[in-house]
Amino acid sequence: MKKKLLMLVAAMMTMLVLAACGASDEGTKSGSDKKVLKVGMEAGYAPFNWSQKDDSNGGVPIDGSKEFAAGYDVEIAKKIAEGLDMELKVVKTDWDGLIPSLQSGAIDLVIAGMSPMPERMEAIDFTENYYTSDYVIVVKADGPYANATSLSDFSGAKITGQQATTHYDVIDQIEGVKKQVAATDFGAMRVQLQSGAIDAYVSERPEGISAEMALKNIKYIVPEPNFEADEASTAVAVGLKKGSELREQINKVLAEISEEERQQFMEDAIANQPAAQ
Repeated sequence: MKKKLLMLVAAMMTMLVLAACGASDEGTKSGSDKKVLKVGMEAGYAPFNWSQKDDSNGGVPIDGSKEFAAGYDVEIAKKIAEGLDMELKVVKTDWDGLIPSLQSGAIDLVIAGMSPMPERMEAIDFTENYYTSDYVIVVKADGPYANATSLSDFSGAKITGQQATTHYDVIDQIEGVKKQVAATDFGAMRVQLQSGAIDAYVSERPEGISAEMALKNIKYIVPEPNFEADEASTAVAVGLKKGSELREQINKVLAEISEEERQQFMEDAIANQPAAQ
């Protein structure tokens, strides 16, 4: 009896070992053995990044959520993850929390339309730029500033921008402007604009195009001459923790993305953005 029991236990152990080996092989095939690349973004700044309910248009699951992230930044993140042979995980993070999350290790990268400004470079490192744009002013299509063409035309206007961004800082260049409290995100500014709480907000061209396409009563204006700013103010790059070994590897990946492919990413993002963004 004892011998039979020992044989039964041995058989069960063999089955468990074989099952474990099978599970390990399957995990390798599915890519579950890859290191995870945690990328932080707002998922609320179309066309760079936004949230949606499914995986259409290349959407990627947002960690800890039933939603998906899509947009220009997501396509860049996918390219980087692929180039590093890592599994992409998008972590939805408020704008003000992106740099602290990077410093704490909660995320590995910031890919969120962030400009490599000198003050930010004191806190984190940046890769080479992956996009460069220019400033625009977003207004109501039937509002008092719909026909404005220059910065001076906005004298007396109630204007805002997103907090902790150069969009908000450059408002000071408009003489006589009524600078409003900074907004937390672009969705909030669009609501403020439509309600009449503000006359305009400062943004970048892709977001201006995005707003105009998503909301029929909104348009964007490229002022001539435009705001004075250096390239770092209108460029966007990948943010990394100080001294990160990934910087050189990511720069190599970015260098392999052609200008034509980047442009196609942006055109697709603008076309695919949700109307609610």
